Amino acid sequence: MPSAESSSRRSADLLLTAGVFAALIAALLPLMRVVRPTGWLLGTLVIVAVVLVTGYVARRFRLPALAVSLIEVAVWVAFVTLVFLRDSAFLLVIPTVETFRELPDILTAAGEEIALGVAPLTPGAPLSMLIVGATGLLAVVIDHVVLTARMPLLAGVGLIAVSLIPAIAVPAEIDVVAFVLLAAAILFLIRTDTRTREEAGSAEATRAGATRTTASPSSASTAAGVSASGVSATAIGIGAIAVVVALVATPLLPQPAIRPGSGDLGPGPGIDATLQLGDDLRRPREVEVLQMRSDAPSPPYLRATTLTEFTGAVWEPDTGRSYPLDSAEALTALPVDPEIQVAEYSTTVEIRNLNSSWLPVSYPAIGIEGLDGVWGALPYNRTVEARQGGTQGQDYEVVSSVPRPTLEQIRARSAGGAGVRADTLGLPADLPPIVGELAAEMTAGAASDYDALLALQSWFRGADFRYSLEAPVEEGFDGSGAEAVARFLEVREGYCVHYASAFALMARTLDMPSRIVVGYLPGTSTGDAVDFQSVYSVMSGQLHAWPEIYFEGVGWIPFEPTNGLGQPTRFSPEASAPGETADGADAAPEASTPADVPDAVDPDTGEPLTPDAGTAAPDDEVDALPAVTVVLAVLVVLAIPLIVRDLRRRQQLSAARSGDAAAAWAVVQDTAIDLGIPSPISESPRGMGARLIAEAGASADAMGVLIRAIERASYAPGGRHGFGQGEATAVAAQEVRAQLLAAAQPARRLLALVVPRSLIIRPGSLYAGAGRGASRPAR
Repeated sequence: MPSAESSSRRSADLLLTAGVFAALIAALLPLMRVVRPTGWLLGTLVIVAVVLVTGYVARRFRLPALAVSLIEVAVWVAFVTLVFLRDSAFLLVIPTVETFRELPDILTAAGEEIALGVAPLTPGAPLSMLIVGATGLLAVVIDHVVLTARMPLLAGVGLIAVSLIPAIAVPAEIDVVAFVLLAAAILFLIRTDTRTREEAGSAEATRAGATRTTASPSSASTAAGVSASGVSATAIGIGAIAVVVALVATPLLPQPAIRPGSGDLGPGPGIDATLQLGDDLRRPREVEVLQMRSDAPSPPYLRATTLTEFTGAVWEPDTGRSYPLDSAEALTALPVDPEIQVAEYSTTVEIRNLNSSWLPVSYPAIGIEGLDGVWGALPYNRTVEARQGGTQGQDYEVVSSVPRPTLEQIRARSAGGAGVRADTLGLPADLPPIVGELAAEMTAGAASDYDALLALQSWFRGADFRYSLEAPVEEGFDGSGAEAVARFLEVREGYCVHYASAFALMARTLDMPSRIVVGYLPGTSTGDAVDFQSVYSVMSGQLHAWPEIYFEGVGWIPFEPTNGLGQPTRFSPEASAPGETADGADAAPEASTPADVPDAVDPDTGEPLTPDAGTAAPDDEVDALPAVTVVLAVLVVLAIPLIVRDLRRRQQLSAARSGDAAAAWAVVQDTAIDLGIPSPISESPRGMGARLIAEAGASADAMGVLIRAIERASYAPGGRHGFGQGEATAVAAQEVRAQLLAAAQPARRLLALVVPRSLIIRPGSLYAGAGRGASRPAR
């Protein structure tokens, strides 16, 4: 018949196994924000469960720790082989030489999925295998650390590190739910392990007490009787500190900068083609993405991809057949009416920190030289995508053929034509009325389609609108859907996604084909020049979105409605000098951020606009909130130890009133440790009491009550019998604590209250016995 101790151990192992399973799943929850939860999620759940159950069963047979871990590894190998590599395996689960030969190619393919994909990734088989296999191996390690080595705190550190990897790879808001679940699971592991140790210690103390015949009880034996509430309070305190630091303090700390090409935090940011650019633009780290130079009259925008189909909730990136970049079908000349002047420009781009499958190119590109890897082009939108490789480290030259119509020519043409696709005019059935109503109101009286678009552009860039990265988040319309556009038109604050989406939808209500382009602003001049061309630096915060409208015989014309960014599109009359013609394709910002545009001009009249608070850049505003938040966060963090210590003392006093003499004595021991008074394991309560009376200002009467109670309890069964004097014992403990604090030096007393050492140093431990010496009464 199994002993009670063996049964208790099995129960503890079962609880710890369940806690490890919950902790591993909680640590992987943030990954679902980076990788779409497909088949890999089920595989992860199964392999973690199989590994942990295998370890639990193996321990029931009392196998050595090494044998348990080896069996778990064997199960892990068999599972991964069965699910992902069975075609080359023996009996489906035993790897062969051919299986191991496949592994490098699979890992390489998984790495390419990570390097070239855009979050959230849709994983293929290689990436799914990498996730499932790594999680299974992590389960083996964590199981060994928690169940065999009995170090749940170390396992918690590892799990927290794993949970932070997705946030480092793709910066985003803290996943509060995942963090709370992980914290709860780790605290559960710590508490379960601690309770097991306490039960073992109590059993050992009981056995030792049965043989005790003489000598007063030592502080070590009395400590075994202290209620578990103190340990629970400590665990809760550690968890509370971790939560506050993670949720409040950490986001306020300075973020490390990434050096170009350093690879310290990965190969660089990517391009989000889903128009969820708010997080990218608000990212605390500003990275140089690329440098470029051009012989165009002004530095061009660089496009990455286009979005045409609008579902009502999102804009879908354009897809279609791509042709090899060196083929005749890839980048042909645009079909432009013969009377339209076409200018050819060359732009050189050097990628510094950009990890994307889309290549930033000037529009409309007709040739690209200098690329490494395999690339394809989509003729429809003149975008270039990687078939093998990526943008990082590329240095290439783009040749563009830009239509340059005069003002008279563009006004003579209508937006639209036989060559446009139906989805360029698509509108959802439930489009909010405000979109069409404002479009009609703002363009009333326009003599041509171009004039109507110019009126919309001028309205968006006027004093009624304000560029803001924060207002959309606060107001809850951070997106590009129909409802977000309607909300933007009401509050008239937002960033490029809102301006571009609103402009494109309003143009469609006027029967004009439109689409949205995602790419980069031209950046800012570095002051350097190569081949007499100015070099421009483009930062990650200059990721941008803008609308394009199709004009028959000319092609897609970009417009710049975003208030305070770039240079508005406008065409000059035929009589203008050649260098003065401005068109959308060459339109470039006079400054890269709103803060650099103090003097805006009306695009129609050329007269300066009167600056007001509504057009001020967000960076110009002085916001005291961050500083106040930092101060409050610091105060909260500093107050946590004091609060936790007070809660634990209240629990101890409550236990003391119910007859737990050891809890009352623990109040005195903790106070001594906080004040730096030694509490060695070799000293009995009577000896320590005498020392506190003689050297630390404790009252002899109150100390006598405590000593009598703890000595009686030490010889009583269970160590908790207080002979009906629980209230008197609790009062005596409070008196002794107050006397010790009053007798201490003011600085020592303040330090004891703010930074209580007893939260991490237990009575009878090595550090408790090496205090600073008795605190002398204050004079």
